[in-house]
Amino acid sequence: MNSFQRRGALLAALACVLVGGSFTANGALVDYPHAGGQGLRYGIAFVLLALLTLRSAGDTAVRLRALTGRQWLRLAVLAATGMVGFNLAVLAAEGSAEPAVPGVLVGCAPIVVAVLVPLLAGRRPSRAVLAGALLVAGGAFAVQGWGGSDTAGLLWSVAALAGEVAFAVVAARLVGPLGPRLLSTCVCGFAAVEAGLLGLLLDGRAALRLPDTGEAVALGWQAVVATVIGFVCWYAGMQRIGAERATLFSGLIPVSAALTAPLVGVGTFGPGRLAGSLLVAAGVAVGSGMLARRAPGERTGALTGRAAEARPAVSASRRG
Repeated sequence: MNSFQRRGALLAALACVLVGGSFTANGALVDYPHAGGQGLRYGIAFVLLALLTLRSAGDTAVRLRALTGRQWLRLAVLAATGMVGFNLAVLAAEGSAEPAVPGVLVGCAPIVVAVLVPLLAGRRPSRAVLAGALLVAGGAFAVQGWGGSDTAGLLWSVAALAGEVAFAVVAARLVGPLGPRLLSTCVCGFAAVEAGLLGLLLDGRAALRLPDTGEAVALGWQAVVATVIGFVCWYAGMQRIGAERATLFSGLIPVSAALTAPLVGVGTFGPGRLAGSLLVAAGVAVGSGMLARRAPGERTGALTGRAAEARPAVSASRRG
């Protein structure tokens, strides 16, 4: 793994740690309208990201004009499945299943992505990545444990797994043409509209209400930290190390949640969770290539990676 890829791994890890920490804040949003809350979260994130993209308005306009109709459709699908659909599926699953059930199934996403992404690209799955994904999934299970559920809870948990997989697989062909920041801006815009419309359809005017202090803090954390910072870091990491390796770091989400929960008095971090965390770390190290020896051309590889990232958006969009 060269320095360019190591930065990608660190960015992916940071994103997942931030998202995991946001799970602890979810407890403050139990009574807040779910779809409306997601619409507000992504709407705030879209505004903040749009302000950042205005700094390079010319490049942004070029990239957006180069997108095909199919790529715009992918953006809408990514927002609907990997963002709005995923969050609502997790909330629905927790209505009839213990939180660990969707958590364990979503923890299997690295295995699915490790197989699916290479097959869609016409190549064989990497043994190292697949082995790392199995370790990560096992570690996530050890951290979260297993809980009771009925059929509906299991089905919604499977839907959440599908959303998590879509968040990586669908984005894999969009991060090149758009770049991490603009991709995050576009999908947040789509997600805000989709969640807002769904909230109005399901809850009417009650879809949005003035949040109390705790809800406002939780929504602010989700919008600014988990979405604006987390998404940009996640897609920047994916751009450098690929979707299947980046998804390995999603195993850090339950670890981060388990570490932060005791800080607010909602859980403990015992030997079982420690063992699971170490297993996740081992899986990430094995699958991401961190343990591989440095190649003689590492410095050249890093330069090549930077050059690929800096290619004009028009030529990059042809791959979509």
